[in-house]
Amino acid sequence: MGAAPPDEAVAALEQMWGSVTCELLGDRRGSRAWKVSGARGIAALKANNPDAALGRDKAAELAQEDRHLLALIDAGALGSGYRVDAGAWEGGQWLAVRWIEGTSLWTAMAVARGLEGDGPSVRSWLLSVARSRAGQLERLHSVGWAHADVQPTNTLVTRDGRAALFDFALSCGPETAGRLPYRGALTHTTAPEIADAILTTPADTHIQARPPADIWGLGASLFWCWTGQRPVPYADDTPRTDKLRAIADGKRLPFDDARPWPFPHFEEIITACLAPVANDRPSAAELVTLASRGSLPDTQVLPA
Repeated sequence: MGAAPPDEAVAALEQMWGSVTCELLGDRRGSRAWKVSGARGIAALKANNPDAALGRDKAAELAQEDRHLLALIDAGALGSGYRVDAGAWEGGQWLAVRWIEGTSLWTAMAVARGLEGDGPSVRSWLLSVARSRAGQLERLHSVGWAHADVQPTNTLVTRDGRAALFDFALSCGPETAGRLPYRGALTHTTAPEIADAILTTPADTHIQARPPADIWGLGASLFWCWTGQRPVPYADDTPRTDKLRAIADGKRLPFDDARPWPFPHFEEIITACLAPVANDRPSAAELVTLASRGSLPDTQVLPA
């Protein structure tokens, strides 16, 4: 059965859509997620778990994500239909966003991680995924925002080959007053400048993520999901501070030791994204142009 969603959230969604059904999708790291389906809509519903062990304040993060969504919609970086509703419940905060039917980036790119993936359709599809992911970042960056948590689990790939970025709780915009301090996200996709800032500033100091950090996260995600290996070499049990130091120092696993098969164009895109110096990385708009060479239209479906 699993945990039930907040009554307050269900009531709000049923007021819009009529009777709904709720399917628990996950319960980890202090928050829970459900797929909520009604006759007139489907949403991804998130709420903090008030019984979770002490750690990050997930209720505060959800309230912050709602503020970010409203600001991004107002700025034109997100469509108005993405945010469904949000509010408080007796245990904290809840947030509902439009359901995106897709597959995680890691799962979607599994077809490319073996020698059998080396074919024209897969090559074109990989470029289409990179292009659409960069295109969504371009919209954020053009209005002065960085997503600040670009990683495989925050990307869904739809059947038409488009990558959809979600989870804007940690995003960094022009306004920093009143927000939770940003201290990085997933270690493996943390840009060198963010890693260095984490290591050299107090734990309560806000680090303002900027667009080049998203570009590094994009390159790291593509490297990881294509090769099956993280872009910076370190053992799983390495202390996080040592992992961050390796990233900050610009260490990188060579393609010769990681690629499942040669793809010079895709490797060029990833290498550009993973430039150690932030100002040396291409913009999201430049990546869209680079990935457009050799990719099929957005109607290309997932390779079989």
